[in-house]
Amino acid sequence: MKDYTKVGRNYRESVIPEEGERVFQVVIEESDLFVVARRDLSAEVADCLRELRGELKSQILLHRDFLTSLVPLPTPPGAPEIVRRMCEGARACGVGPMAAVAGSVAQMVCERFVSESPDIIVENGGDIFLCSTRERVVGLLAEPESGARLGLRIPAGEFPTSLCSSSGRIGHSLSLGHGDLVTVRADSGALADAAATALCNRLKTARDLEAVLDGARELAPAGVLGVFAQMGGRVAAWGRMELVAL
Repeated sequence: MKDYTKVGRNYRESVIPEEGERVFQVVIEESDLFVVARRDLSAEVADCLRELRGELKSQILLHRDFLTSLVPLPTPPGAPEIVRRMCEGARACGVGPMAAVAGSVAQMVCERFVSESPDIIVENGGDIFLCSTRERVVGLLAEPESGARLGLRIPAGEFPTSLCSSSGRIGHSLSLGHGDLVTVRADSGALADAAATALCNRLKTARDLEAVLDGARELAPAGVLGVFAQMGGRVAAWGRMELVAL
């Protein structure tokens, strides 16, 4: 069986920017951002990413369990905004705060630069935050070797929004499940990221797909808008998830 943890991010090659948009990559240590924006903001995004990483490193230095905990932690008094968001998203989903890190970073980078680029999309290891003035279609990559065959259509009036994914087969992030893919939509990147982890943890066999949908419905009051799940050749979806063939 192929080790999907070794698969690169070749899916980025399929991203086609709209007229007047640029694509660029910003990599700092473990963080690898792929950005679509109206102009090349790579230097500015790098500065923002360094700032966010610095805040997280300081938090981990002071509270080591922030890095390792698999259960929610209280929000420390006076914590930076990114730490507060991660703790709140994790608490809603019953997971550790680092389950919300990629989605939080993607959102905060978008928020920092949306005034300069009303169309800006940040993808952070499969977790995406989108601000857009036009319709977008985001591919759902459940089987890297086959490429994305399904996509999620998001109409122009439904931004900003977040799409975060978790997999028991793809990527390096910890998952206690075995599903091909769980993708969650929410307005909050922290919530979408934490919820994707929590729901993918439920997916042990294809029979658990309904349990994933039930879990998403339970998280709807917290802000989860929809979910897509795939395992064993079967797919399931709930909520504001308009699927299209690619």
